[in-house]
Amino acid sequence: MVERPHKKSKRVWQGNEAGFTLMELLIVMAVILILLAFAIPNLIGVKKHANEVSARNSLKAINTAEIQYASTYPAEGFACNIAALGGGLGEPQNAQAAHMLSQDLTTGQKDGYTFTIANCSKVSVNGKDQFTAYSVTAVPQTPGKTGDKGFCTDESGEVRMDPQGGSACTTAAK
Repeated sequence: MVERPHKKSKRVWQGNEAGFTLMELLIVMAVILILLAFAIPNLIGVKKHANEVSARNSLKAINTAEIQYASTYPAEGFACNIAALGGGLGEPQNAQAAHMLSQDLTTGQKDGYTFTIANCSKVSVNGKDQFTAYSVTAVPQTPGKTGDKGFCTDESGEVRMDPQGGSACTTAAK
């Protein structure tokens, strides 16, 4: 058997053999854009829902902190300022910085919602004001974008909802 010397094959570039045409690339891009057009609104809806769940949970945390605050500082009653429920690192614990609520919530802004303590009722005991009632609202920072519903609670602990995104909470939150 005679061996032949191995010849290297020469490959000549021909434009129609490899790669995608411009039309094929445009079609693939169009399909991706159509899929994104359906996916993005769903993702925004999921984010809004997550913000609303976070707002309800934050209201429950504020209620828990208020109950703890009132039992720790009975002469004060409830806190009528959300910042009083928090406190900075290294700051001593007192009625103005109770360290009962996480720092991210005591700023009044969390997950697209603004939290406010208001409508505080007070009585005077031995010449010192003591807060006996409060209400907390959580409203979307950008209604329709960061959330659709507003939420409220008070010393009863029941979280109610405003389907319009405000603070006129009349419906029980689910």
